[in-house]
Amino acid sequence: MGKTAESLGCRCVFSVGDNFYEDGVQSTNDPQWRSSFEDIYSARSLQIPWYVALGNHDYRGVPQAQIDYAKSSPRWRMPSRYYKVGGASIGAPHLDLFVIDTSPLVHKYRENVHSRIALNVESQDVHAQLRWLDAQLGSSTAAWKLVVAHHTIYSGGSGHGDTPETKELIEPLLRKHHVQAYINGHDHDMQHIRRDGVDYVCCGAGSEVRPVEATTGTLFCESVSGFAAIASDPEVLTIEFRDFTGGSRYRSAIPRRGVAIGTAA
Repeated sequence: MGKTAESLGCRCVFSVGDNFYEDGVQSTNDPQWRSSFEDIYSARSLQIPWYVALGNHDYRGVPQAQIDYAKSSPRWRMPSRYYKVGGASIGAPHLDLFVIDTSPLVHKYRENVHSRIALNVESQDVHAQLRWLDAQLGSSTAAWKLVVAHHTIYSGGSGHGDTPETKELIEPLLRKHHVQAYINGHDHDMQHIRRDGVDYVCCGAGSEVRPVEATTGTLFCESVSGFAAIASDPEVLTIEFRDFTGGSRYRSAIPRRGVAIGTAA
């Protein structure tokens, strides 16, 4: 990642949740801040803003600790459990990103009422978040709108697959507001799925990987450790999956709706 970020001149990193295994962090002084973040992503090219989403494993710990850490860290960015990143702040004024918190949407996390994750998700107002997302997407005038989250909507991953709750609650907002891409983790693989004009990009292969297979709309899927490099301009969003050696496994140029690529003059 460090070599890729240097060669591409990356301006920021987005982390799609499950930032600390197995049970999140307990405080801003938790030793995992060093062992799983500061001492791992230490390349000079990665000393850039990290915009972070919460995952279900983070909800097993103290999610607020990750928000609090952002108050003193020069690069860990999590102002709240869901938030907007205006593209101008990352040198891309044509783009708005919306980082959301999907664990409170998932019913099964509430079933064991005495578990830490159940207590943490129970305190969150799902409908308030959905109203926020609807309003923020509706007011955005950016050429590109991207939503970043932990849980899948559509997936061919063997670990989890589709998430019914995000399909019910988030997908209609993506379509309503012409969101071009939904970027997630949760399944431990790399995937690019296109359904009804929305691109679903799974970047969950940062550590352990699991088998994956094609599903409806799959353009690419592979079970190999790696990450995604994303670039944009007002007319094209480019997604490239790279493996742990830095080798390119897949590259796709997604045109903004109504923009043609490669046509003759």
